[in-house]
Amino acid sequence: DTLSEVMNVLRERGYTEDFNLEENCLSCRDGECKVSAGEFVIDKVYRFEGESNPDDEASLYAISSAKHDVKGILVNGGGIYTDNITDAMLECLQIKRK
Repeated sequence: DTLSEVMNVLRERGYTEDFNLEENCLSCRDGECKVSAGEFVIDKVYRFEGESNPDDEASLYAISSAKHDVKGILVNGGGIYTDNITDAMLECLQIKRK
């Protein structure tokens, strides 16, 4: 499956929000909700590798937050960029990477 195919399947399953990774939270596309570390669960992680270049990898996170009543996705190319996020956020995003 391709990244876009999995994104479409997740949208059909209710993961309709596009999250952005910020320093200490996930923000919703419209900026109206901020989901802090500990307020969300990573339901599934999908990994994609570039066909010709392994550096073209991406991760797709299916994320839900009962507190905020929201489900969405976070797409991250080439791994987590740790310079701009707190340790708590990094820990939350690595839970299912082990």
